[in-house]
Amino acid sequence: MNASALPPHLPVRELASIGIVAFITTREAGSYGFPEVGDDPQSAARWHALQRVLADHGAPRLASARQVHGTRVLVHRDQWEGWVRIDGADAHVLATGGAAAVTIADCVPVLVAHPSGVVAAVHAGWRGVSAGILGETIRSFATLGLPSDELHVHLGPSICGRCYEVGPDVYEKLTGWPTRQSRRVDLRALLAEQAKELGVSRWSASAECTRCDNDRLFSHRAGDAGRQVAVILGSALTPP
Repeated sequence: MNASALPPHLPVRELASIGIVAFITTREAGSYGFPEVGDDPQSAARWHALQRVLADHGAPRLASARQVHGTRVLVHRDQWEGWVRIDGADAHVLATGGAAAVTIADCVPVLVAHPSGVVAAVHAGWRGVSAGILGETIRSFATLGLPSDELHVHLGPSICGRCYEVGPDVYEKLTGWPTRQSRRVDLRALLAEQAKELGVSRWSASAECTRCDNDRLFSHRAGDAGRQVAVILGSALTPP
């Protein structure tokens, strides 16, 4: 893919080793949020422009959703052309190629890839992490005959453990440890632990923090309404 045609972004080089293209846009690209989060009215135009660029480079299908911090995983098996936005889901598994995208500001964009070309994009905030959205996604790969030990999980730019402080209730839900005071927690570290427990042997994480690197990335905790978009491209699953 011609990277110069894409909006300003951070490439995910860790997935390139298995032939997977993935990237996360930066603040310079503008916001990819939607009106329901009080965002830039030009965001829809950016989505359409992104879809056209992806189509020009062999990914005619783009899947996204209105994210609800849940555990619903969509497994896309149908063929279509253009951009679809489904209501109420936080993860996409592409079994028929194309591109999947999730929007983020401090939550973790989790990108999952198999060497066959089947990929997933996951939006994981604290609710999704505690409810097990990564496990639901990994199990969706298993239904396609792709075991967890063949997957690569990448944890993209999100708020880091030094910047993310949560209340006692949230901390206990995430860690299982009771506390009487607010504490810091690292969502990417928790997701990495979950990945290992699920049998994933290959995982990687971005160094960027949305709050520390707020000059380059949108952060909800820093007061931004804008959203990055994390995109991963896949190819069709080859039947056995």
